[in-house]
Amino acid sequence: MNIIEIKFYNDAVLDALNDLLPQLSASPRRLTEQDLRAIIQSDTTRLLMAEEDDGYTGSLTLVVFRIPSGIRARIEDLVVQETARGRGVGRALVQKALAVAKALGAEAVDLTTHPSREAANQLYKKLGFARRETHVYRRKVS
Repeated sequence: MNIIEIKFYNDAVLDALNDLLPQLSASPRRLTEQDLRAIIQSDTTRLLMAEEDDGYTGSLTLVVFRIPSGIRARIEDLVVQETARGRGVGRALVQKALAVAKALGAEAVDLTTHPSREAANQLYKKLGFARRETHVYRRKVS
């Protein structure tokens, strides 16, 4: 398995992401070529993909941004193909994201996951993430 950062548009990556997203969300919006190009070209996002002989088996988006209190990083949309789970794909993606975040000057990496995702929660604990007592709020703007 190889973890790569996607830096250029590729139809195979777009297809793989559109196959992975339904495993992340019950009602995913299909990515377009424009969407993928915008993600890749953004200064604040790094799209990481797990590549194996049979194609792409997982993805993760690392968001790194500067605010007055420092450089922050977040892991978003980590998803592993159902058939590849239990083989270390998620672990490898997170470890690569941590290394990239460190290289970009972030002091820590945050992420959120639903409590029902037991395997994901266990993985994050094993990788040294600590659960924070916080409230996450969301308000739709449309």
